[in-house]
Amino acid sequence: MSTTPNEPRREHPSTYFVQDRSNIDEMTRLTIQDQMFTASMGGVLPEQPNPTSFQRVLDVACGTGGWLIRAAKTYPSMSLLVGVDVSSRMIEYARTQAEDQQVSDRVQFQTMDALRMLEFPREYFDLVNLRLGMSFLRTWDWPKLLEEFQRVTRPGGVIRITEAEIVPQSNSAAVTRLYGLVLDAFYKAGHFFTPNSDGVTSELARLMNQYGLQDVQTRTYHLDYGAGSNEWQHSYEDMKHLLRVILPFIRKWSRVPDDYEKLYQQMLSEAQQPDFVLTWTHLTAWGVRPPQ
Repeated sequence: MSTTPNEPRREHPSTYFVQDRSNIDEMTRLTIQDQMFTASMGGVLPEQPNPTSFQRVLDVACGTGGWLIRAAKTYPSMSLLVGVDVSSRMIEYARTQAEDQQVSDRVQFQTMDALRMLEFPREYFDLVNLRLGMSFLRTWDWPKLLEEFQRVTRPGGVIRITEAEIVPQSNSAAVTRLYGLVLDAFYKAGHFFTPNSDGVTSELARLMNQYGLQDVQTRTYHLDYGAGSNEWQHSYEDMKHLLRVILPFIRKWSRVPDDYEKLYQQMLSEAQQPDFVLTWTHLTAWGVRPPQ
């Protein structure tokens, strides 16, 4: 079915926790979050000993494309970088960003549902990357996804996955309670293996080993976004947007308390205090695709 110039492009159905991914608040939040995490973790591939060995790179669930564009600019030796996302609106935005950053000769973005099939040849990529897949992956989606990752990765290539604990460490009671609600909804929706904040990160190495990857390694990051940190403003904006756009998801899978708005305003206030503490824990796990 074709669309007229004035008709909005229809999005593919998705398991992402924000159903309306064309929501401008979510587009803004993802752009902020992308920059924030990459900067705080020390770059796009801080744990890899030889990133220049990756010639062809695939970024799955690439969102607004920030990680892939940054990788292209950091490593000119990467000859082809491809980002895929189920949201056509995100892909359109990412393409525009690649053109603006003058890397569109090496960076491509395609609309694709990773839960169905990655439409690439076998053994095509040197590196397959995924960040924050918990936003759309249910626990039962991981086996097929890891099999697809291995199908499109060359023998000896690397599969790299970064996930976060969903409840940050904070001295703000409002932050702790609000993210507790987020955790409850994600667990009941099937996105977490356990009802704990590390309900995905604690399982990554096991999953990668279980489904055939070799030399699996992990690195944990404790990212400081408290008062006075370099990324405090980005973190504040991320929380401000997230705890609005996630409301329908919480309402669907859990319960929105009567004092949610009061908690939200309390969180905004506490996050601006000079003694505000906020630490996010991320874990990157990576492994090697074995020869057949």
